[in-house]
Amino acid sequence: MNKKIRLGILFGGRSGEHDVSLLSAASVMKALDPAKYDVIPIGITREGHWRVGTGATQLLPKVLEDGEPVTPSADPTGPKFLPLNSSPLAKTSRPEMDVVFPVLHGTFGEDGTVQGLLELADLPYVGAGVLGSAVGMDKDVMKRLFREAKLPVLPWQLVLRADWEKDPAKVRRRIEMKLRYPLFVKPVNLGSSVGISKVHEGRELHAAMDLAAQYDRKILVEKGIEAREIECSVLGNDHPKASVPGEVIPINEFYDYEAKYLKEGSELRIPAPLTPQQTRRVRELAIRAFQSVDGAGMARVDFLVARKTGTVYVNEVNTIPGFTSISMYPKLWEATGVSYPDLLDRLIALALERHQEKSRTRFAYLPTPG
Repeated sequence: MNKKIRLGILFGGRSGEHDVSLLSAASVMKALDPAKYDVIPIGITREGHWRVGTGATQLLPKVLEDGEPVTPSADPTGPKFLPLNSSPLAKTSRPEMDVVFPVLHGTFGEDGTVQGLLELADLPYVGAGVLGSAVGMDKDVMKRLFREAKLPVLPWQLVLRADWEKDPAKVRRRIEMKLRYPLFVKPVNLGSSVGISKVHEGRELHAAMDLAAQYDRKILVEKGIEAREIECSVLGNDHPKASVPGEVIPINEFYDYEAKYLKEGSELRIPAPLTPQQTRRVRELAIRAFQSVDGAGMARVDFLVARKTGTVYVNEVNTIPGFTSISMYPKLWEATGVSYPDLLDRLIALALERHQEKSRTRFAYLPTPG
């Protein structure tokens, strides 16, 4: 009989996508096969406090409220969680883990910070590494790498919050010299369409910039086009595969936070009604985009397909996509022949495979005896 894998599910976090993380993590936990996995829920509160669920404390909101307070350890040889002095667990042993599944979205979770901690602790984990996670969160650096890889991207301008606050009129002139309305204004480091605005004309720019500036010190201003929103899921490490593409028909003007999570009526078309040539193009570009940011495990790659010309543009890579049972990432794989539980099994196996491959790397110089 095979030993069950001890799997830590890491959820919550300090980002604006905290609530989305709880939805994703609950779906993952529900779909995991209890014959294969011992699940340890690990919650991070909005304030950044870490909690571990034990025994009956398995419901995710209860883990955040009543879970045992711990601090994560970066020591690769010791316990992965250290109980705080006030914790009744101070005299007990902490459950150890074989692998961690970060179901975190946005800053302080999807951006390489948690991945760096897991690397220091020498814990296998699902998804992209430090570099891929950081690049996948930074829309400006991501687009620069896309451009370097000769992937089709729309024109954009980067604005620093400090420059905007110092001289908004000067920044506006620079934007309008380079780009024409309509525009999309986005915080560079955030997901789930938080803080994003569509700007139809100049009088709307100021409010959009102020909104984005609340969420990041860097603001992306991007050319807007009349486009279809196409998404494609990628799975794998060094030799990734792409799912069939899907199309999002948002209830709002674009697929903003409200359309994604608060308002019913958005439609998902799987597979997307594309020509065979467009479908092949999207799948090819999805893999190339994944590889250009050094992706691993999983990602959802988002595209814009111009309505007038049919030209396909790579929009962004999401290294920890939404993971509810109705989220696009698992639904696209389901349409490609991989069920939700099988998808989780594959992702965990990829995490262990990547960790094993990394363990072959030499981290200290050992001179060859002469």
